[in-house]
Amino acid sequence: MKRIGLLGGSFNPAHRGHRAISLHALRALALDEVWWMVSPGNPLKEAKGMAPFAARMASARAMARHAPIRPTAVERRLKTRYTVDTLTKLPRLYPRHRFIWLMGADNLAQFDRWKGWRHIARQVPIAVIARPGYDRDAHASPAMGWLRRFVRPARQAKNWTKWSLPALVLLRFRPDPTSATRLRAADPGWHRRYTGARTAARSSAP
Repeated sequence: MKRIGLLGGSFNPAHRGHRAISLHALRALALDEVWWMVSPGNPLKEAKGMAPFAARMASARAMARHAPIRPTAVERRLKTRYTVDTLTKLPRLYPRHRFIWLMGADNLAQFDRWKGWRHIARQVPIAVIARPGYDRDAHASPAMGWLRRFVRPARQAKNWTKWSLPALVLLRFRPDPTSATRLRAADPGWHRRYTGARTAARSSAP
């Protein structure tokens, strides 16, 4: 059985913040790998300013080098746009894997806007990673109001495969201030560096 952390996102572009929280989650949750699920199109984000999928995948592959991190196009393969649908299909593809969903506190703050968010919480454990400036909103969010009764102690994080669902654990690491928004503002044409990458859109997950 492989223990896999799932980090979804646009990766527009992938950056050292994604890598840092993935490496911390690997240790805190005793994971075998973290899969970066590069979204074909995030329903909660505007298409304007979104780089082509191939460029976003290529940036993820470059940032994940030399680490147990696997950028994957599995959502494109499954033809899913919503996390709840991906998590319904994923265990059928990988019956010998156990999955835990990784999200930043910024996503917890808006988790109640996700399609089927309560069902997501009943499908997989959730590990929430603190992000500077978002903790207050995350803890005051409607989703946290419902999830609060299911919070597990961080000291038990490595036992997540034994938890009954729903289950949520709050993880704190030294924050990395890197922001994809600021990176795009500083270099709007970043994706051109990855134009023409032949293998950019291929999945490196099994």
